[in-house]
Parts: sequence; structure tokens; C-alpha cells
Amino acid sequence: MRLLYATGNPAKIEAMRRRISILGIEIYGLESLDAKLPQVPETGKSPLENAIQKAKAYFAVLKVPLFSCDSGLYFDNVPEEIQPGVNVRTVNGKRLSDGQMQAYYMGLAKEYGDLTARYKNAICLVLDENHVYSAMETSMESEPFLMTSRPHPKNNPGFPLDSISIDLKSGKYYYDLQEGRLDAVAVEHGFLTFFEKHVGNRGK
Repeated sequence: MRLLYATGNPAKIEAMRRRISILGIEIYGLESLDAKLPQVPETGKSPLENAIQKAKAYFAVLKVPLFSCDSGLYFDNVPEEIQPGVNVRTVNGKRLSDGQMQAYYMGLAKEYGDLTARYKNAICLVLDENHVYSAMETSMESEPFLMTSRPHPKNNPGFPLDSISIDLKSGKYYYDLQEGRLDAVAVEHGFLTFFEKHVGNRGK
């Protein structure tokens, strides 16, 4: 089975592709399409609302089985007004580049000390007009991790915050984790369970 991952971020596509490879699902991204793509606003107040909004908008135009994901970033012990939530890349109404994004969160870590953080994630899968599934489960949340003001020398386009993210279990930067561990961090186990439930043997 082929599923369109409604994102143009190649790093996210590859991480999801590896995570669910055992299901026999072929994942491809928006960059592979020769089609006029809709401008999809992300105005939801939660990752789930945004994931549903994006998936339905892309399906309305492309009419192929697809899914969309969205995430929110949340810190422990910071004022509510600076919680990123779904606005991870947008600060004070401005959409940040990878470099600006990294600099902003490094600044927060300098101000408050290394921050304990987690991602809350959501997905919406549209197989056809009658089969639409969505979820935002605890099993889709990332493990808590540290966000630091001391960047790793490596920088992977599309995942700018990974260079300032440290795995609590090992004490290693995300970029220094072995592939299996990094995939577990990048794409939480709950996504695999979700696809097993709603796609199952259709992917084989």
C-alpha cells in the first residue's frame, strides 16, 4: 500500500518510513508530486486539530490515501505565555527559519536553564471519504528530553531543535544516538500501533 505523508520535510518522511517499514507501507512525500498543492492554514489550537485540518485539505485536492501529522512542544516550569504548543516554529506571529528557531530556543534554555521538554503528537489518516481516522494518544508523546543552550556541531535541515536536544536516558545529543534509538525518539511507538490498527494487512 502507498500512503502520501502530507509534508515536504524529507527528514520526517525518512524517519516515518523506517519506523513503520515492517508493515510494508510505501511512504512518499509532497515533493514527489507533480500537482498544484493547496495552501493549508494551521489554525488549530492543538496538534490534533492541525493534523485533521491538513489531512482533509490535501485529500480534498489530491484524492489519494494520505496522512498528516502535527506536534506541539511543551516545557516544564516555564510561564504559560511562552509555552510553544503548536506554534513551535512561529513566535510572535513570525515564522522562523531553522537557524532562527534554534537561536530562539537556545535563548530560552539560557534564560531558564536546561529545559525538560516533550512533544505531544497527533495524526490524521484519510484512506477515502468514508475512512478517516485520527488520534492524539499518550503513546504518541515523546519521552521527556532536555533542551539545552549548548548546540551540537551537527545540524540536520528540517530538525533544527535536534541539535540542542539531549536524550535523558543516555545523556547523549539526539545526533549521537544510534539509529534505532533515534527512530524511537523521532517517531513514537504509538504511530506504529495506529497504522497497524487502521491499515493492517492492507499495507502488505
